[in-house]
Amino acid sequence: MFPKLILVSAALVACNALHSFGPRSSKQGSFNEYLLFTRASLNPEVFNSSLASIQETSMVLTRNTTIIVHGHGGSGDTTLNPTVQNALLQVEDAEVIVVDWSQYSLQSYTNAVNAVPSVGAYLGSLISQLVEAGVAAYGSIHIVGFGLGAHVAGYAGRGVNGQVARITGLDPSGNQWGTNSNRLKSSDAKYVEVIHTDGFGLLPNGIGTNLGHVDIYANGGEGQPGCFLSSACSHQRAWELFAASLTHSHLNAHSCNSFAEMRLNRCRGILFPIGTNAMSKFGNGVYRINTGRRYPY
Repeated sequence: MFPKLILVSAALVACNALHSFGPRSSKQGSFNEYLLFTRASLNPEVFNSSLASIQETSMVLTRNTTIIVHGHGGSGDTTLNPTVQNALLQVEDAEVIVVDWSQYSLQSYTNAVNAVPSVGAYLGSLISQLVEAGVAAYGSIHIVGFGLGAHVAGYAGRGVNGQVARITGLDPSGNQWGTNSNRLKSSDAKYVEVIHTDGFGLLPNGIGTNLGHVDIYANGGEGQPGCFLSSACSHQRAWELFAASLTHSHLNAHSCNSFAEMRLNRCRGILFPIGTNAMSKFGNGVYRINTGRRYPY
């Protein structure tokens, strides 16, 4: 009888340990690759979440750290990354970490969705290690996630108890996330901003639901100018607008008294700058911005 009790006890301990480990118990995130870009380096510094690897990078505590997470179908080389990374480094001496989770993002959409919790949990662990290594502070970390990457950012922020300064969700994916309680939410960071560009219409890629402290709907959150009824084009516009916000100051949204007012294009409230890499932003509620069809919009 005693051996059976021992086996049962061991199984319970293992089960509890697995439960406390959370999404990291699934190993998809262990395939994440991290590439560091700075003004001083033409080539990326590739590193992992070990303290030894982090301490070998050129990261320093005095610079802001912006983490970019691509979406489904993306990789470390996706246009999103160099566009945002170069725009940011043009205006700020920051550290940009590109998260490459293409081992799963290049698989089917469902497989990519299933990997999101683990990818985000491992990213959260990396952030904890950056802080422990003394090369970053929670108050100077900004996670920027596009599509499924926005929900990865949510899991990462949740993994460090919402301590990061900011998360920007760029048209967070709606398919399989519309009623998912683990989607990006305002408690995942001190400040969460969401830019919606393809949240409505027929088979949208994004989600037309308020998720953050501030939710900005570009051109009503669908049918972006110049996209000619292309949902994919409207979806991509989210990161293009964010990149433009880093180098230009004209992208300001009007606050709306209601969601209906936003949809009817009747927002006339105070102006609010969308995007940027500011670690401290103040705002709350729904905003709308009407843009042009060509960069910088």
